[in-house]
Amino acid sequence: MLDNQPRGTICIEDIEMGMSRYLDKVVSDADIEMFAAVSTDRNPVHLDDDYARDTIFEGRIAHGMLTAGLISAVIGEQLPGHGSVYLGQTLKFLAPVRPGDRVHAEVKVIGIDVAKRRVQLDCHCSVGGKKVLVGEATVMAPSRKFD
Repeated sequence: MLDNQPRGTICIEDIEMGMSRYLDKVVSDADIEMFAAVSTDRNPVHLDDDYARDTIFEGRIAHGMLTAGLISAVIGEQLPGHGSVYLGQTLKFLAPVRPGDRVHAEVKVIGIDVAKRRVQLDCHCSVGGKKVLVGEATVMAPSRKFD
């Protein structure tokens, strides 16, 4: 399930410091299985209850990059949105995401270079108000000059 703010494009000329967008998604078993299939990361900590129970996580967890992908979704669909080009991303994983967790993924503008069409974004994902992922992204935003 996704709860999204409006989708579309915010051009570099309209982006402001502090602007933010988010989405909320419940991570399902199917999401984890599909991510494993697409990424070819079939680590049993993601897929096998018996195996995962005996790890430091004491149960199955979602792939970290599946969680990070929700940041990409906010960037590509909302801020800046369609036409964005990802230039870089830092990530720090703070806690696991488990099947059934509702993840809140949010980005906030912390830097703008209009001449280069660059936007710096503070990024985080949280579950139940606890941050599970933090980082920063640099993206090239679309411009009305190139429409």
